[in-house]
Amino acid sequence: MRPGTRIRQELLAAHFGASRIPVREALKQLENEGLVVMAPNRGAWIADVNSEESIEIYKIREAVEPLAIGESVPNLTDEDIETLDRIVRELEQVTTLEEYIQLDREFHLRTYSRARMPQLLAMVERFWNSTQHFRRQFVSETYAKDGFPFSDPQHVLIMDAIRARDVEAAQVLVRLHIRRHARGHSSKREWGGPTAPCKPCRATACASRLGLSREKCQ
Repeated sequence: MRPGTRIRQELLAAHFGASRIPVREALKQLENEGLVVMAPNRGAWIADVNSEESIEIYKIREAVEPLAIGESVPNLTDEDIETLDRIVRELEQVTTLEEYIQLDREFHLRTYSRARMPQLLAMVERFWNSTQHFRRQFVSETYAKDGFPFSDPQHVLIMDAIRARDVEAAQVLVRLHIRRHARGHSSKREWGGPTAPCKPCRATACASRLGLSREKCQ
């Protein structure tokens, strides 16, 4: 269902053979996760995010997700890393947009999953939910414009940093990854220019490997 689509609770209840009460409770849970908007006496809609809101969310993500991966990387187990490696390989083999979006989400949230900060992780997941349709549009118009499968070098670089337990590199790469997605659906003017720069040596190395200019990295 597209963002902004109204949800007919009576149709959902009939489809699942349930009363409206469990349907309403499920919608409240989805509302808490940022996926649904509910209004008293008006009903429920698939959540939508306008351009201004999305820029704000991406700026917050750029601040909090490097923190999440920084807190998580030291605690990732060898089994976690094997799972992440497997997901990256699968991402390079998927043949549909929906498969890619699902695996991409799983990959990134798993890289944060060992952060011992539950409120931070809940915030990150909520923002991912809110920007899901932007991510789908970005992937289809950039990475997948020539079709599937394709390879995203940023995932490979993030995995290199995780294997090396290089927290700083992982944080820089996640920040670049989010910035690239943000710029994918907003102009530089809308985005508001650069945020605080990465450390010069690290940023230059990452930018070079990603094929970005030093200015774009910052």
